[in-house]
Amino acid sequence: MVYIQSDIKGLKSSMVDVFTGCACAETRFVEAGEIRFAYREIGVESDVPLIMCNHLAGTIDDWDPELVDQIAQHRKVIIFDNAGVGGSAGVTPEEVWTMACDAIKFVDGLGHTQIDLLGFSLGGAVAQDIVFERPAMIRRLVLAGTGPGGGIGIERIPAQAYRNQLRSLLTFTDIRTFLFFTRTENGKREAGKFLRRLAARKEGRVKAFAIRAFLAQLKAISAYARRSEPDLSRITQPVLVANGEDDIMVPSINSAHLFLGLPDARLVLYKDAGHGGLFQYRSEFASEVVSFLSADLAE
Repeated sequence: MVYIQSDIKGLKSSMVDVFTGCACAETRFVEAGEIRFAYREIGVESDVPLIMCNHLAGTIDDWDPELVDQIAQHRKVIIFDNAGVGGSAGVTPEEVWTMACDAIKFVDGLGHTQIDLLGFSLGGAVAQDIVFERPAMIRRLVLAGTGPGGGIGIERIPAQAYRNQLRSLLTFTDIRTFLFFTRTENGKREAGKFLRRLAARKEGRVKAFAIRAFLAQLKAISAYARRSEPDLSRITQPVLVANGEDDIMVPSINSAHLFLGLPDARLVLYKDAGHGGLFQYRSEFASEVVSFLSADLAE
């Protein structure tokens, strides 16, 4: 059963199927596998929705609204909080595979039999496991700022998170300024613009990310880093791989490894951009995604 939370002033439940934009989309809930998932739908109706899996410590409030809206002008986009995150109930798993299984429950709960899937960072790891577990459900796949299990430097993500969290506290600066963007003048400007866009949603925000969920996700990432190299040839769907050229979270070389290992992939790298290259180059990335996902919809 799907529930709608009417928590945005000036919006009525009768308007939920009208394009209202990410920053003011209402929060919905669906019960699936004994978990109450929070999600938002943005965009025009499409037979195959795009479902987006989020990054470490990210909730549905942490997607760049301009990026989501630009994609949603062409198709339905669904963003959601996985188990134990933000507005969703349940316990955050300590394994990426379990996160993927929970995400599949969410999709099943919505009644979709085929989707396109976009995974960013940790969400990209989850997205790969979703494909391994339920390949027939996925039509096309977008992997941004992520890498394969056992990828280069992934074991250093927890240390990066802790070190930059301390840096964030000492400088009164949002941690994403350091983790998502380069330290060039351009990167610093883009970080500020990104954070201002995130602040566009004034009401109806979900709960702040819980420490317990953060620690569980870090354990999941550590376990993912210790995996044996996966057989990427099992992912036969077309895949768009994207990243900034200087990603300090998931080193950009991992994007090249995905591109080379996947049977049907294309690779996009953005100049003077880091882990959050998809946000810094949101218009270019949105255009790439829309073009990639629309390639065979008419067939």
